[in-house]
Amino acid sequence: MLKPGVLNRRICGEVISRLEKRGLNLVALKLMKISKEKAQIHYREHEGKSFYPSLIDYTTSAPVIAMVWEGDEAVMQIRKTAGATNIKDSLPGTIRGDYCLHTQHNIIHASDSVEAAEREIALFFSPDEIISWTDESAHWF
Repeated sequence: MLKPGVLNRRICGEVISRLEKRGLNLVALKLMKISKEKAQIHYREHEGKSFYPSLIDYTTSAPVIAMVWEGDEAVMQIRKTAGATNIKDSLPGTIRGDYCLHTQHNIIHASDSVEAAEREIALFFSPDEIISWTDESAHWF
């Protein structure tokens, strides 16, 4: 998910392009305004942590772009491309390392496991909104 900072800074295309260049297939994309309730469900593992209220406020402050990507080891590939969640640990060349200054205004959410991805996808997409396709140039990656 691309968070409000991506839309506010007009860098959606750049961030999506980085994931495409990894060789992943974009199979669902939706611009949406997330309700507070949906954001709380999405980030339920962080409930009770000091940053939780500001995370919910930030995520619901403007539209986000929810996405589903497919490919070999997609979860791991996206997490590597996104970079470390803590901005202090995010290396240059990663999305967070190149575009984020503050962890609380992180611009991308990347599922941390296949199970989390499945739960999060179901929260934002119905099965008929996900369109798997074959990339004919996949043999290049």
